[in-house]
Amino acid sequence: MSFLRNSQNLIAIGLLALLLAVAAYATLGMSGSVTSPVPSKFTVNGKTYALTYVATDDAQRAAGLMDKRVTNTTTMLFVFPGMGTYGFWMSDTNTSLDMIWINTTGSTGLVVYVHEDALPCTSSCPTYYPSSLANYVIEAKSGFAGANGIEIGTLIQFG
Repeated sequence: MSFLRNSQNLIAIGLLALLLAVAAYATLGMSGSVTSPVPSKFTVNGKTYALTYVATDDAQRAAGLMDKRVTNTTTMLFVFPGMGTYGFWMSDTNTSLDMIWINTTGSTGLVVYVHEDALPCTSSCPTYYPSSLANYVIEAKSGFAGANGIEIGTLIQFG
């Protein structure tokens, strides 16, 4: 046990334990839920829309709009705890959707990728990925992006 009596060894062990704890916390935080305030509406090209649904944890994000009634005014915001290339699929949705990936800092976001008219499916569903990092995704009924002039580079304000 002379190894543990050496103060340099104890400091090294303590620093290693601290680094492991920080790494574990960061890993768990990045895959879990978002606890900061999330928006209830967004404005794009001068039009403001209420968010019908907001997904802030893994279970809500996985369920998405599955088995939900989607109308022309339905919008869903997916909030992620960090930037990433998050994939989306259309399993058990009742209509085609537009998916809008957004790189958001504070209350302002920049559209980095748009997939329009993703078709519903029940099995062997394709997964759609953005070409750039994002931390927010909006899903809306197919045609929403085109009707609102949403394309890569469009600014979106959240509130």
